[in-house]
Amino acid sequence: MVNILVAEDDEKLNKLVCACLSSEGYEVCGCLNGADALGKFAEKKFDMVISDIMMPVLDGFGLAAAVRSQDCAVPVLFMTARDDMPSKQRGFRLGIDDYLVKPFDTDELIMRVKAILRRANINASKKLELGNLVMDEDEHTAYVNGEELPLTMREFDILFKLLSFPKKTFTRAKLMEDLWDYDSSATSRTVDVYMAKLREKTAECDGFEIVTVHGLGYKAVLK
Repeated sequence: MVNILVAEDDEKLNKLVCACLSSEGYEVCGCLNGADALGKFAEKKFDMVISDIMMPVLDGFGLAAAVRSQDCAVPVLFMTARDDMPSKQRGFRLGIDDYLVKPFDTDELIMRVKAILRRANINASKKLELGNLVMDEDEHTAYVNGEELPLTMREFDILFKLLSFPKKTFTRAKLMEDLWDYDSSATSRTVDVYMAKLREKTAECDGFEIVTVHGLGYKAVLK
């Protein structure tokens, strides 16, 4: 199930947004300020963050910056009464994905959420289908032409991450941070070894290829 974090200090609007998203099948966590939202973000994996800008304790700009420092890929949507260009520019410079001005129709919010998740290749069933490859994150299984692909848990997580954000380059450091424990002895060479194994195991996949971005890391490119 897709998990969405909502940060909005207007309690009535917070409940309305959470209810609308829940009715679409999403798992939603609502917070009334940016600091609480950041705490939740540190505790649990979220697939999307929706945030107001003007909030107590920690505003939306601060939340977006903190989220981006921890995860460069999770989609972030601002919903705010601030309709000025400087606020929009600041938000997009921080790495947000969309900007929705209040007041808004909840149908438009849902459409934007679905569009953002679709661009990120995230869906409610947490499945990815690329060419002859099918991956199910909930079951941690992968099949090529109907035959199960023998991936370790970490190999699965790396491949699912790359394919969830095609064309996006993930540095070796970022992959280690996200997929290895902090006390792990993993090095950049460890990441290279895993990528070599993944390329070998996915040689029969016809929908993508894993590309080395020299000096940076890796990305998945769709065919």
